[in-house]
Amino acid sequence: MTVHDLTGFQRDLLFVIAGLDEPNGQEIGAELEGSQDREVLHGRLYGNLDALVEEGLIRKGERDGRTNRYTTTEAGEAAIAERYEWQAEYVRPALLARS
Repeated sequence: MTVHDLTGFQRDLLFVIAGLDEPNGQEIGAELEGSQDREVLHGRLYGNLDALVEEGLIRKGERDGRTNRYTTTEAGEAAIAERYEWQAEYVRPALLARS
């Protein structure tokens, strides 16, 4: 599976996890809700986190015995890099400089 096979929501999850320090599911959901001004439903969040774990893009571990924490794997980091490279082919630097 490549990063292009992921849904937009799954890519957003991957980027948020990479940008936070071993977040738990609630922190990931809160970050998406705050940055994208939308509600993230519990079932959608955890179902997609599990799918990213199954694909080997993120790792799920225990934080305190009852809370899970998530981190990107090497494959997840490579997927993020692949997405950036692909986007760079289509988004001109001048366009980015305006934002």
